[in-house]
Amino acid sequence: MKLKYAATGVAIVLSLAGCQRTSYSGLDQQNSALPPLQAQPVPSVQSGQLPPPGAAGDSQFPAAPAAAAPGTGMSDAAPATAMDVTKESMVGNWKVSNGGASCDMFLTLTNLGSGSRGGTRGCAGELTQMGSWEVSGKQVVLKDRNGNAIGRVYKSADARFDGSTSSGQPLSLSR
Repeated sequence: MKLKYAATGVAIVLSLAGCQRTSYSGLDQQNSALPPLQAQPVPSVQSGQLPPPGAAGDSQFPAAPAAAAPGTGMSDAAPATAMDVTKESMVGNWKVSNGGASCDMFLTLTNLGSGSRGGTRGCAGELTQMGSWEVSGKQVVLKDRNGNAIGRVYKSADARFDGSTSSGQPLSLSR
């Protein structure tokens, strides 16, 4: 039994010996220390009263964007010629044409918020933010990671969807 206590004591001493701080004498400590930073001048602080809200006029802010003209941007309604679409038929890889550029889109049935998970590879603009999608009537709504609609497409042929992004860029999906 005493041997057990002696072995435990030796083990504790050896483990604490490994916790000692050691110094590396092989390094030149004079050259390894960085010189202290020099003090920098501080600019003077100005004080004064702010104008009351609305008194400064609107000239200090840029003009608010105007509403989109009819025929631009996304349409909330699919055209009358749109074909029926099911969520299951959308799953998989799609080739995307967006404003003359092409990239890939991947759609899954994995739930993400109110829609299903989706993503893009090699896309530019708004489509880089795609995080989910959902079928709404005869349209497929593409959403960013916050759930905002960034594009809408409708089925125009067996393996083709056409529509636009929220900024009005033409958008096509095909297999």
